[in-house]
Order: sequence, then C-alpha cells, then structure tokens
Amino acid sequence: MSDAPSGTPSDAPSGAGDSGGKTLWKRLLIIVPILIGVAVVAYNVRNRAEPQRTDTGETARKVRIIAVPATTVVPRALGFGTVTPGTVWEAVAEVQGTVVEIHPQLKSGAILPKGTTLLRIDPADYRLALRSVEADIGVIKAQLAELAGRRTNTRASLAIENRLLAIAARELERKRQLVRSKVASAAAADTEERNLLGRQQSIQSLRNILNLLPAEKQKLDAQLSSARIRIQNAKRDLERTTITLPFDARIAEVNVEKSQFAKFGQTLAIADSIDVSEISAQLPIDKMLQLLDPARMAGITPERAMADIENMLGLTPIIRLKSGRLVSQWRGRVARIADRLDPRTRTIGVIVAVDNPYRLAAGDLRPPLAKNMYVEVELRGQPLEAQIVVPRSALHGGRVFVVGPKNRLQIRAVTLGLALGGVAVIESGIKAGERIVVSDLIPAIEGMLLDPVLDADAAARLIAQAAGKAGF
Repeated sequence: MSDAPSGTPSDAPSGAGDSGGKTLWKRLLIIVPILIGVAVVAYNVRNRAEPQRTDTGETARKVRIIAVPATTVVPRALGFGTVTPGTVWEAVAEVQGTVVEIHPQLKSGAILPKGTTLLRIDPADYRLALRSVEADIGVIKAQLAELAGRRTNTRASLAIENRLLAIAARELERKRQLVRSKVASAAAADTEERNLLGRQQSIQSLRNILNLLPAEKQKLDAQLSSARIRIQNAKRDLERTTITLPFDARIAEVNVEKSQFAKFGQTLAIADSIDVSEISAQLPIDKMLQLLDPARMAGITPERAMADIENMLGLTPIIRLKSGRLVSQWRGRVARIADRLDPRTRTIGVIVAVDNPYRLAAGDLRPPLAKNMYVEVELRGQPLEAQIVVPRSALHGGRVFVVGPKNRLQIRAVTLGLALGGVAVIESGIKAGERIVVSDLIPAIEGMLLDPVLDADAAARLIAQAAGKAGF
C-alpha cells in the first residue's frame, strides 16, 4: 500500500522535460540556415564587382533613297461619268392605226442594222385617202382640159363673128347708099343696122368669155396645186405607216405589240445608236486648267472652238471600265465642253466620245461600252519635258528629306507644282540628281547620320507614273 503512491508522482516530471527539449532543438534547426543565407548575401555585397562601361559611337539609320530624276511628265486628271449613246432615236407614230406587222427581233437589247423595218401600221385608210386625192386631181385636170377647149372654141367663134361683123358693116353702108338714092326704104337700112349691132354684141360676149377664162384657169390651177399637196401628204402618211430604223442601233425600249392600236404621237420604240458612245466626265476646274497648254489657247475664237475643239485643247482621253478583276479601256476624243459648272460639285463636264464602242477586234474580250456603264475617264495633256519629280509619299508638309554630304540628313522646303496621283512635280527646292529619302524616317532630325540604300524599283515606278505608263 505504501509503494503505489510514492511511484506515481516520480514519473510525471521526467516526461515534461523530454517534450521541452525537442521543441528547442527544432527552433535551432530553422535559425541555422537563415544565418548562413544572411552571411552569404553579406559576403556578396561586400565583394561585388563594379559594372563594366563601354563607349558607343553614333548609329546610322538605314533608309531607302532615290536620285531625283528630271523626266517627261504627262499632265493627267481623273473624272468619272456614265456612258450614254451618241444618238437616241424615238419611233413616234406620225399616223394612227392598228399595228399589223412587227419585227420578230424588236425587243429590248436587240441590235438591228440600218433600214430594218420595225413595224407597220395598217395602211388601208391611207391608201384610200391617196386614191381619193388622185381622183380629185383627175377631175381638176379634166376641167382644165375643158377650159382649154372652150378657149379654143371661143376664139374660133370670135373670129367668125368678126368676119360677119365686117360683112354686116358693108351691107349697112350699101343700104344707106340705096336709101340716099331713094332706091331702098329707111326701114331696110334700120334692119341692117340692128343686124350689125347684134354682131357687135355677140363679139363682146365672146370677148367677155375669153377675159374670164384666165381667172377660171387660175382657180383650177390653185385647186390642182392644193390637190397635189394633199396627194404628197397622203403619200407621206402612207409611207409613215412603215417605220424603219435610220441607223445601226440597239433597241432600248418597246411600247407596242402586234394588233394594238397606235395613237398619233405615241412613242412606239426607242433605239440607241452604236456608232458613238459619250461620257460626261466631271472634273474640278483647277484640274482641268492644269491640263491645258497656254500656247494652244492663244487666239481662240468661238468658231474655232466649235470646229476644232479636240486639237485646240490637245487632250487625249482614255476611258476605263473597272469591275472586279476586269479592267478594259478605250481611246476617246474630246467632243465638247459642258456649257455650265455643276452647281453642287462645282465641277465642269468634259464630254468624251468613243467611236465604234461595240466593235471588237480579234481576241478582244472587252465588253461593249454600253449605256449606263460607270467608267473612269483619264484626260492627258501635252507632255512636259525635263520636270523634277518625287514620290508624293516623300513629301512631309512641303518638305523633303535630302541625303546631304557625309550622309547627313537635310530637311529641305520645296515648292510643289503639279500633283498627279503618286507623283509630285517640284518647281524649286531640289535639283535633279540629289538623293532623297523615300522610306519612313521617325524621328527625322536635321544632321542625323543615315545609311542610304538605293531603291531602283521605286525610281523606275516614279518615272513610269510621271510619263503615264503606270496607273495613278
């Protein structure tokens, strides 16, 4: 009984001492690596080497350059417009009636040659009218023939009456002599005198008839002239029943069918000529003026402008149709200038004509230059020789970057002349042969060192564009 109590209390202090010792040992294991790391860092900081310094020279910027050319420049301006036919013909009914015949190809889009009979209007009424007028002319001619016969007969009767009058006059004189000789009575003389007066009255009547014949003939002649006019109108009306095409044309519209009644003044069909197409290209007035040669404009008169406007202006139009991958072009001629400026765009219209726009050469895949096509019109002026040109992309606010001596950058102000698409004509500021930068240079600092690389392709493109051998 006495051993149990004494053993139990002696075990408890021994277990508590072991647990505290293990905890302290774990803490020491953590602190030792931290102290080693701090010692390494301190050593490295104390023994670090100074950074190495290298001296660098000026770096040259690589740029693309060209030598400024003095080349031929063809002034050009672009305009746009819609194609219209040179002539639009409307088949208007000049007579009325039922359409009895119509051409089988009289349909919109068909191309028909000159002289093709498009349709016929029933001519029966007009043939009857013509025959009626012909009959009237026959009556008038018969009346004129009768009048001529009456004139001949009257003149013959007048001649006879004149001879009878002479006989009566001699007989009266003989009777008067017998009365004076107391051989005949006075009554016999009076009878002969009455006979003489009767002859004179007959002669006067015949003369009156002859005097009225010219007026009657004049009346019949007027009637005959009127009838001849009516017969011409009747013939014209008969001809108008047949409508034929006056030139090679493409049918644009048809407004009548067979057996329909065509009214007077009705538009039966519309046809467009295919010999000439026209485009009214709208150009800004300043672009138009830069194409003109002042020497050609000297001494211009309205008569000369109307007769020879193409040579007077000296412009060569090129018409282009662009649709997707299709690009077709035609050579044209300047037909005339519009009479006014467009009030909305302040542009002037130059009417350009293309001859034979439907004719295709062998192997030519161009479409016909048809109505309502929207096309580009390039007007070319007379060539200008020895012009200083640069790419427009080489201009920076009226300045160019010039490669100067020792390949140092010079920023030079220039005076711009013509601007043609990607080409700028320089009036002053640089000379032919000087080298200019044609690539982007950011930043551009006066005097900076450049590493120039000649871009021969850019120079060739510039010369080709200036001469109009490449697109804008």
